[in-house]
Amino acid sequence: MLVLRDVQKSDLTGLMRLAKVLDSVNLPHNKDVLERLIERSVKSFAEKLEPKDREYLFVLEDKRNKALVGTSMIIAQHGTREAPHIYFQVSQAEHYSASLDRHFRHQVLSIGYNYEGPTEIGGLVVDPPFRSGPEKPGKQLSYVRFLFMAGQRKNFRPRVLAELMPPLLEDGRSVLWEACGKKFTGLDYREADQLSRKNKEFIKELFPASDIYVSLFSERAQKLVGEVGPETKGVQRMLERIGFSYVNHIDPFDGGPHYEADLENVSLVRRFRTATLAKEPLELEAEDMLVGVTRPTGKNRFRAVRTPVRFDDTQAYLPTWARELLGVKPKDKLSVIPFE
Repeated sequence: MLVLRDVQKSDLTGLMRLAKVLDSVNLPHNKDVLERLIERSVKSFAEKLEPKDREYLFVLEDKRNKALVGTSMIIAQHGTREAPHIYFQVSQAEHYSASLDRHFRHQVLSIGYNYEGPTEIGGLVVDPPFRSGPEKPGKQLSYVRFLFMAGQRKNFRPRVLAELMPPLLEDGRSVLWEACGKKFTGLDYREADQLSRKNKEFIKELFPASDIYVSLFSERAQKLVGEVGPETKGVQRMLERIGFSYVNHIDPFDGGPHYEADLENVSLVRRFRTATLAKEPLELEAEDMLVGVTRPTGKNRFRAVRTPVRFDDTQAYLPTWARELLGVKPKDKLSVIPFE
């Protein structure tokens, strides 16, 4: 009984409860920040913002107790002239001394800026009690973004970015930030990350424009450059399975790796299809799918569920419970991707 849908202003209390449990960078326990996220998302789903300015916030609701159990986001364009996408390019530099017969290969970080950036998928959080089990809420929240983008490709960039979280210290600090960013800005990791969401000028002005040699960091910090945190390994495997790969870019704050793919080449997008809802409900075995509907009945702009689906030419057969959760009637247009 899980339903994926666009966030509503009435969801603030539920998001605050979820944020209090997690208090993550993606979902901070801050009422003002959450109100701004909701407001921007509502305008984005209503198409009241320019496509490049849209940020879509999806929530996963457990209908059994009417509680929000997770969120995910799409940032339509992460990187504009006003707020560029900033990253460290990871490369190798080689040095050799003939007189000493010494050869070194150094890992080097170079600050980079993208003013016409990719679409970014992020903001994936799941309430801890719901992270395991057959319903796979995390996977649903991951996949719903591709279902939505596949149906509205003109509103998104050709490239899609996923910034993965690296291993963090027990108190939430970043080893890389302590070794690098903090020395150039004097800011704590959480403070800098929050500030960068609305002001990126300090990065450009305070970070060095020249290359940074990773060999100057502690051995621990060196090993964590581009590493994926243990709780993000599942997301990494999922992204690789559907067509994403590491592009030798890392986050300048925490060192987490950046994975990218061409939207058209993501396997879920390639297998996207539309169909009209059949009159008769599904009664036979069928494929496991994620099914969405845009502008369903009620106040939502988008709704989706994981459900068995059987296709017959251009018609799709759904179980009665799925039809009720989606709020659809025969001949309504459905969007579908596999839940593989």
